[in-house]
Amino acid sequence: MKSYTASTPVSPVKWAFLALISLIFLNSSCSDPSRIGIELAPDNNQIGVFYREFALDAQMILLDSFNTTNSTILLAGHEQDDLFGVTEATAFSRMFLDVTEDRPRNDAILDSTFFSLDVVSVNGSNLDQPKKYSVHQLTEPILDTLYYNFDQLDYQPTPFAEVEATFGDVKDTTLVFPVDETFADDFFVRLRNTREFQTLFEFRDYFPGFALQAREGDNTSIGVALGGNTSLTFFFHYAGDTVASAFTISTFSSRSFNGIKSDRSGTPTQVIVDKGKTYDVGPIVGMKSGLAMALKVDTSPIDAFLDTLSGVTFNQINLNIGPIEAQDEDNNPISAMVMKFIDSENRVLLSSLPAKNELHVQGDGQPQVIEDENGNLVPNNFFASAAVLQFDSENKEYRTRITSHVNAIFRGQLQRQDWLLFAETPAQGIEFRRSMRQYKINKDKIKVQVIYSRTR
Repeated sequence: MKSYTASTPVSPVKWAFLALISLIFLNSSCSDPSRIGIELAPDNNQIGVFYREFALDAQMILLDSFNTTNSTILLAGHEQDDLFGVTEATAFSRMFLDVTEDRPRNDAILDSTFFSLDVVSVNGSNLDQPKKYSVHQLTEPILDTLYYNFDQLDYQPTPFAEVEATFGDVKDTTLVFPVDETFADDFFVRLRNTREFQTLFEFRDYFPGFALQAREGDNTSIGVALGGNTSLTFFFHYAGDTVASAFTISTFSSRSFNGIKSDRSGTPTQVIVDKGKTYDVGPIVGMKSGLAMALKVDTSPIDAFLDTLSGVTFNQINLNIGPIEAQDEDNNPISAMVMKFIDSENRVLLSSLPAKNELHVQGDGQPQVIEDENGNLVPNNFFASAAVLQFDSENKEYRTRITSHVNAIFRGQLQRQDWLLFAETPAQGIEFRRSMRQYKINKDKIKVQVIYSRTR
């Protein structure tokens, strides 16, 4: 196998000196782009060290519909933004009745009924103000098929349970709230009659599932975990009992999906109509999860820069995106992203290897190319080693190193490709499926910073 050598790391002392030089000469320029910067000890050193910074352009793209079936998180929110417009998320889920479990007898007396939501994330504005969520019975079933973020199901307009909650600093809690008495009484009568609900399918015929909605104008979204803590619980007793009993129908192993509605009228993104097509919406661009609004980054300036160089070694190359535009403290931005290779038609490129994995920019120090069965060098297709743009909450920017990636392009091992920024990481999975997080940025703040050495 052909060897792959990562660039030599800079020593701490040298790096501190280079950082000082970078600050002084950040805006310097000269006629030869390859000599931008300053040489170290120019009179007695044969190695020149240089700094270069340049911007990458970005356009917005609405991704093709993606599967939200069984994403493990129920998403409910209603948000309004001057770039993205109004985005509404509604969660749809079945519930699970264990038909082998002992149910209340026919002489059971219903005391109260509660619905609970296992809230695992809260994102939005003014969390010191009450936010309202409502639970509605579906009027059509959730089928054993795939559902996508544009899908919706019909449900009863009047909720059978609703709650107002003030989250404040609490982002992980269980909301427990009462259920409409008429709904609960009818449900309990059927539940305690052993002739009803003999099978799970009979139960679903009566109760196909529920839709979870957020109140319009609350400008907040929640993520709700499926399982035993997102459930419907009936408290009851028998004549002569001193302690109440309980029977719970949970969302454990329940099929679910999240549907997204978007109204971008009156905003710069109202021009974004066709999925998979890039749009120039002006200087401010951004990404929004749930909606799957993403960014395409034009990396051609990398080629333009590399064409000016010869006989150089790259010490460090950073990709910095930010600072992002200001947003509310509790409106957390997308936490991390990867960079997918895309072609001129905005299609994600796939590996030529049998697995046909999507191709990503690989992390620094990782092989950027590997050998196929014929000994040819092909792009590394391991997602687990992909470079990750992590959000730095202190500096309000995304950062990663791309030294090895650019070095492979410069050495002719890898062909430069444009990037699709995608809210996903190997460790955390696809954030696009389970949140409504967003960020906005002036696209002149997408920067590549290069420190390199040149031998005379």
